[in-house]
Amino acid sequence: MSSSESIAAGRGTAPSELVLVRHAQSVGNVADEAARRQRLSRLELTTRDADTPLSDVGEEQAAALGAYVTGLDADRHPDIVLTSPYARAEMTAEIALAGLDAVTVQRDERLRERDLGAFDGMTGLGIREAFPDEAKRRSTMGKLYYRPPGGESWTDVALRIRSVLSDIRQDYVGKRVWVFTHQAVIMSFRLVIEGLDETKLLEIDREIPLANCSLTTYRGQGGTLQLAEFAATDHLQAREVSETHERPHTDRGGIDA
Repeated sequence: MSSSESIAAGRGTAPSELVLVRHAQSVGNVADEAARRQRLSRLELTTRDADTPLSDVGEEQAAALGAYVTGLDADRHPDIVLTSPYARAEMTAEIALAGLDAVTVQRDERLRERDLGAFDGMTGLGIREAFPDEAKRRSTMGKLYYRPPGGESWTDVALRIRSVLSDIRQDYVGKRVWVFTHQAVIMSFRLVIEGLDETKLLEIDREIPLANCSLTTYRGQGGTLQLAEFAATDHLQAREVSETHERPHTDRGGIDA
């Protein structure tokens, strides 16, 4: 193991399992797709990003995940559940875990969606029209390091995740930890845990869609976290529920749209 992998592994401490759940399809996801299709400058939403709920399809996806979780043997049920405080993540956790007894869900603001700042709610077309200089700067800096005005870069999100992982490794050694969160956050977990470089991270992001309500699983092994599966959707297919995701290499309302 390289020195960077040793650091990423958490110096010999790890939960027995870390499952990262991307939230189910939200009303915002639906509005985003409609805005792109209609070539609009902004998403047609009446809620702020943090309050945007699941769509009807999203509720079906979360219920399918719930059927999967309750069907697991009791010794595979989550011991600890953390969630982004954003409504779509909390709703996904609430629906998915409804069939389990005595599972406490802890909100953690560090798991929130990436902040797009001045670009929140805008499509790529709208950003390029209203902020052409920023669009050029984004093209020059690249997706990983670019920070929208008043917002966060992916590397900013990664700083939050380093803090979360430090707490998980210290507080939940040997536990099964489930985390309900967002696309950029899950990719940041991969960046931090696996020590990925920029090229590899963006290659994964571009080539493997991270579906709504998909599962990314790490297993503790000798004090380290090893990737077992990424963006798994077998539980959705088993219930014949629609699989949804953004177009590859895009942010919600981002410049890439």
